[in-house]
Amino acid sequence: MSAITTHILDVARGRPAGGVPVVLEHESAGEWTEIGSGRTDGDGRLKDLLADDFALTAGRYRLTFDTAAYFFAQQTESFYPAVTIAFIVRDEAEHYHVPLLLSPYGYSTYRGS
Repeated sequence: MSAITTHILDVARGRPAGGVPVVLEHESAGEWTEIGSGRTDGDGRLKDLLADDFALTAGRYRLTFDTAAYFFAQQTESFYPAVTIAFIVRDEAEHYHVPLLLSPYGYSTYRGS
């Protein structure tokens, strides 16, 4: 499992949001660089965003979820075409789990474990 993971729950449907495209980026010197990507599995989880040999460093990271693709596949109208969550890694030894609670017209997030 990578040092940064995510889990998406579609709270409007009451189930995990599988198949959501996700991009992970790291900021360095004011520039964002993609360091990982993937799609959530059938349980709404993405556990392998980072390569096994990736060395997590302190700094700013962001996850971008392609919610438009997800809701289009669900044949559901939605308001937000993407959700971007920026966060700070302070301790490279810790695991950072960033869940997303999603509905067609809103979302929330928190730091999980």
